Amino acid sequence: MKLKTKNLLTLSELTPKEFSQLIDFAIKLKKDLKGGKSIPRLKNKTLTMIFQKPSTRTRVSFEIAMFQLGGNAINLSTTDMQLSRGESIEDTAKTLSRYTDCIMARVYDHSLLEKLSEFSTVPVINGLSDSFHPCQILADFMTIKEKKKKLKGLKLAWIGDGNNVCNSMIYGCALSEIKMSIATPKGYEPNKIVVNKARQSTTIEITADPVKAIKNADIVVTDTFTSIHNRDQKRTKKFLPKYQVNSKLMEHAKKKAIFMHCLPAKRGSEVTTSVIDGPQSVVWDEAENRLHTQKALLVFLIRA
Repeated sequence: MKLKTKNLLTLSELTPKEFSQLIDFAIKLKKDLKGGKSIPRLKNKTLTMIFQKPSTRTRVSFEIAMFQLGGNAINLSTTDMQLSRGESIEDTAKTLSRYTDCIMARVYDHSLLEKLSEFSTVPVINGLSDSFHPCQILADFMTIKEKKKKLKGLKLAWIGDGNNVCNSMIYGCALSEIKMSIATPKGYEPNKIVVNKARQSTTIEITADPVKAIKNADIVVTDTFTSIHNRDQKRTKKFLPKYQVNSKLMEHAKKKAIFMHCLPAKRGSEVTTSVIDGPQSVVWDEAENRLHTQKALLVFLIRA
């Protein structure tokens, strides 16, 4: 299958059917890999990766994904490129399009990705920006599907900052008809445009009460209160201790609820060690699934 969209910048480019097919294909690719079956679907194809920010999971999963698919990945720091010497993003996009089959960029400003995709003739993937993190959410929903055997009708509770990951999670819930309840302090809510668009497809509740948000949740998700693009440590005081996911808070979710975190985690801050290392945590499956959903996405975007 080939996606109707050329690029993946937010998740909103996908239809519910495409979103579901991507996840199911990723699950198949995972089973194939575990069974020793490997098909070089992207033989002789090249992915160019641009990093403004440090990366562990994004870089490793994309690089290995291309290797396992029979292709190649090139890693570029913006300091290695002529961008650092004033070349425009437009000229960079046009040049890279002549060499590569796909561009993945992990950046600070989301508008840079939009401009990159506008002038690129090959697919552009958002590997993380200050506004969205769609690749993480694909892995998250693959993990939910594996653990819960379905998506539609579940309840997901987001506890903490209404950040870039939260924005993409909202789109994921809309695409899969998962109900989402977000608990965040006043002033830290997710993007209003994203919320309003998602509410056309599913229930999105925003509250300042984490107990209310997590009640009867099937999935509990959090993220760091500070990030690469926002290192203001004072903001942590707005979240602690009220918005920490700990054993006491988890008691309000369903008994078989799963806990998720995109990582890296700050133990003792947004989540306690007892939760992230506890029996309800699926964070390592979630991290592994970045590889499989990345592979599915690359095949769907690149293969003719």
